Amino acid sequence: MKRILVTGAGGQIGSWLVPRLRDAYGVSKVLATDVRHSGSDASDGPFQVVDATDAKAVGQAVMRHRADTVFHLAAILSAVGERDPRLAWHVNMSSLEAVLEVAREQKCAVFVPSSIGVFGSSTPKDPAPQDAIMRPETMYGVTKLAGELLCDYYHARYDVDTRGLRFPGLVSYGAPPGGGTTDWAVEIFHKAVRNGRYTCFLGADTQLDFMYMPDAIRAAVELMEADPGRLVHRNAFNVTAMQLTPASLAAEIRVHVPDFAIDYAVDPVRQGIADSWPDRVDDSAAREEWGWQPAYDAASTARDMFEHLSEGAVV
Repeated sequence: MKRILVTGAGGQIGSWLVPRLRDAYGVSKVLATDVRHSGSDASDGPFQVVDATDAKAVGQAVMRHRADTVFHLAAILSAVGERDPRLAWHVNMSSLEAVLEVAREQKCAVFVPSSIGVFGSSTPKDPAPQDAIMRPETMYGVTKLAGELLCDYYHARYDVDTRGLRFPGLVSYGAPPGGGTTDWAVEIFHKAVRNGRYTCFLGADTQLDFMYMPDAIRAAVELMEADPGRLVHRNAFNVTAMQLTPASLAAEIRVHVPDFAIDYAVDPVRQGIADSWPDRVDDSAAREEWGWQPAYDAASTARDMFEHLSEGAVV
């Protein structure tokens, strides 16, 4: 990677990835793009408003920046996607097709995040294997699975260097959550700092995989820097760092906020989505093929979150 373009740069992942890439490759070498200007996107480097579903606009941005790598992050997430499935399909698939076509024409490598949302209730839940029968039960999951297959096709048919990760829930203190089923694991920290109490939309014992955002960003960069000759899988690798339930994370939070209280008001839609996902995934392929190792567990994640939130990063 020498010159990089990022779509969806203002989102939860992009707001962390862009600074990480600029630190590693140079500020001028990383063009951040999004469908709208957040007000701060361009303050520390080049930014351009680009609708990722517009293949012409994406192509022009890639060409002008002379990008050799695209991190394609623009997407509608799980809970929002269930409220408007047609919008989720349009944004997630049209933008990916646009990016892959540009990559084919301009010889770019492409990173596309996938998700544990590709799994369905028929997939083994503990652990979900790297290679499994996948029948997702949300439009978000359908688009992510279709995206994995489309990336595989562009690699096999056109030799586009496509790579991706199946992200679990992501915990961070940066940009606010964007409408995902795992957002509770971010909201709970902010509520703990603000008022010492949180009402969770999932049941107390709902277990899912999670990663702390610094691990997620490092995994994406390490995958794109990996020797392609070692990669058996490409789209996409299971990755995880920890398994959390609302009850277990609440207990971890009480180490830092002893009087923290959690209530439950289960949202049937998001609970149903969570129940269709695995309790944990098998990420041995990522560990074997490019050396994936998480740095954060639940205790170190909570400690770092409270250190930063105490400095005022509450959204």
